[in-house]
Amino acid sequence: MTAVRVAAAGLALLMAAACTAPAPPRGETSTAAGTVCAPPKGTPGKETATTIDVIEQAYFCLLANHHSGATLDARTLLTAGFAALTQELDRNGRDLPEATMPALNGDRKADWAVFETVYRKITGQVPDLRDKLAVAALEAIVAALDDEHASWAHDVEQPLDHYDGDGYGLGLEANVGASQSDGNLAAAVPPLFVIAVRGGAARAARLRPGDVIESINGSAPFTDQKATTAIPALYPRYPEARPVELSLLRPRSGRRWSVTLQPGLYQQDLSDLQVVRSKLLDDDIAHVRVASFLPDSADRIVRAISRLRRGRTLSGVVLDPRGAGGGSITEATRLLSAFAHGKVTAYHCTADDTCQSLRTDDTVELLGLPLAVLTDRDCASACEHFASAVKDLRAGLLVGTRTAGMISGPAQRYLLANNTILSLPAKHHLGPNREVIDRIGVPPDHYVPLTPEDAATGRDPALAKALTLLHK
Repeated sequence: MTAVRVAAAGLALLMAAACTAPAPPRGETSTAAGTVCAPPKGTPGKETATTIDVIEQAYFCLLANHHSGATLDARTLLTAGFAALTQELDRNGRDLPEATMPALNGDRKADWAVFETVYRKITGQVPDLRDKLAVAALEAIVAALDDEHASWAHDVEQPLDHYDGDGYGLGLEANVGASQSDGNLAAAVPPLFVIAVRGGAARAARLRPGDVIESINGSAPFTDQKATTAIPALYPRYPEARPVELSLLRPRSGRRWSVTLQPGLYQQDLSDLQVVRSKLLDDDIAHVRVASFLPDSADRIVRAISRLRRGRTLSGVVLDPRGAGGGSITEATRLLSAFAHGKVTAYHCTADDTCQSLRTDDTVELLGLPLAVLTDRDCASACEHFASAVKDLRAGLLVGTRTAGMISGPAQRYLLANNTILSLPAKHHLGPNREVIDRIGVPPDHYVPLTPEDAATGRDPALAKALTLLHK
């Protein structure tokens, strides 16, 4: 029997099984293969090879469970997967004349059968690349959702000498942060410059805040005022270890030089690991730095403000979640609840616009203090939930720059047959005024960007503006 007939016969059996199989338990989804897409129970076992059957399970799982699954054109997913497969063939010097994209007609099951037939034909000719091709295809299928909260977690073992306080990378932070380099480069504005040196290769090379990065591996970070794909090289992820060459300008001295930085583990400063840091400014303003909205962070922030308030009258609070790339929506809601009661803080909606409202936790005691919140392009996810609620509910003022625009919705984890995890948001997030925040971000009430000169001299114009507003 030919491969095409095998695929057609297999498709008929799959469709028949889909019609006769019993409904899966609540929280589980039957895929076309009759396997179950379900949340993991306990710790997954050791990861096994990614196969075409795993790709199939993931494909039907995301169509059933992603909030756009009912309406998206699944051909975009299969096309992305096939494109990644051919690129991987080319990278390995093994491109094949048969590696051409099959015609798809929009029928999800039939298109999968056609894709699988060609996929098996190609991988059968390069069995030594089968694992690489499968991983590349599945990564691309998930990426084609264009949703930063949709992910496939696999092969994520840390190095043997890793511990929880380690950072990994070049050891620098630029004004175009890691969250932007993950897929929001369109929002980046020049120039590209160092805003902090955290350790590692950047510290060893004596880079300083304010140093302007003029090229990365020989490519300009901006062309015609638009960010280029050179920027993500600043934020390598383990185990990527290719050296990164930077051409730099130190504006205050006019010095130009080049340096090659080797990614690696580096020990972070203890202060950078603190989730909540607080201090008193101008004798009457509580300034609280929030690194992430982790469990218990809201209570810790409120306690820190209360401690600073003891024995004095505060004029207001500056909350500083700049760089807070995510965390718990519940914690963001509880923190907001210290400044507003009886309000809707967001909506989580399905593809057909059936929405569930999220409300303040009115068991949290109101602080009764004026609020300013500092924002930047690395304020993402739970941070944006908090920022949008502050702005829409007029619980305070936002100062700084627009947030990341990376808040598609809360993700549910699903276990795949090879013990890897697929994470998919079943609902999309809207702000309290039902505005779309994902891909757009939350604009500040007062736009105060950081400049290379500010970074070099240690000035914080957004914080200075917030203090001025609270003293009015």
